Amino acid sequence: MFEKPYLVANSSSACKAILIDADLCTGCLTCADVCRTDVLVPNPRAGEPPIVLYPDECWCCGSCVAHCPSPGAIRMEHPLSQ
Repeated sequence: MFEKPYLVANSSSACKAILIDADLCTGCLTCADVCRTDVLVPNPRAGEPPIVLYPDECWCCGSCVAHCPSPGAIRMEHPLSQ
């Protein structure tokens, strides 16, 4: 007898590679423009930080951090698997 398969979100290891400090972010959306996988999308409210729409799709390339004109506004925390 087989059990039914099920999926449970693992909140302890959820992918949160991109961290944005809303106090330092100017809302220029440069990071969303250079994101290779479209993980970051423009916020509909002008001047607000971008929305991290699909964090699990992030390649952790760091282009968003490298192109950000506001130092410390966005940072990467690489998953343990990398």
